[in-house]
Amino acid sequence: MPENKTGMEAEKKYPVITISREYGALGNSLAKALSDRLGIPYYDRDFVKKTAEKSGYEVEEVEHESEDLSTPNKLLNSFLNSAVSFSSSYDNIFEAQKQVVLELAESPCIIVGRCADFILKEAGIDALNIFLFASVKDRMKRAAELAENGDFSLDKYIEKRDKLRRTYYKTYTGREMGNANNYTICFDTGKISIPTCVDIIMKILEQE
Repeated sequence: MPENKTGMEAEKKYPVITISREYGALGNSLAKALSDRLGIPYYDRDFVKKTAEKSGYEVEEVEHESEDLSTPNKLLNSFLNSAVSFSSSYDNIFEAQKQVVLELAESPCIIVGRCADFILKEAGIDALNIFLFASVKDRMKRAAELAENGDFSLDKYIEKRDKLRRTYYKTYTGREMGNANNYTICFDTGKISIPTCVDIIMKILEQE
């Protein structure tokens, strides 16, 4: 992580930045580029370890359940939660994630995913909320680099991951992921490069 060259100035000037994204829309790439430019930390995959420590679940469990919730699992989760004695792993992990988000937001940082935009809004914490999207064709290149699709074709895997993220987000926020009204700004990363996104975001921050 680069040295924070802005020191106390960054503490005063920059709000927490959240990045919500479709699968393969370069959320991690934007977070890293902004981190380098602003000199503040970003949390994406590191977030999983922090949540595991907070929740008591294994890293693998958190990684699997922290943003992925299928419709059948959502229904089962809802049904089982009607039993007073039942405590869902999805709900427990979400609560742990929520605490991690709020702790990280005590100082300027960039948080990728994890319903952070909604969690911070509910807590009354100022944030600059970004949503990244692109066509499936544009996202297939990044999906191929990630090579997480297994036996699925890239386009089908992208569709699957998008659906899981949308279901998870709707379950824990009551909002539709990608609704422009919920974000400060949205970028089509298939048409707008990451460096250009960073430049635009910097102009927004300079106006704060």
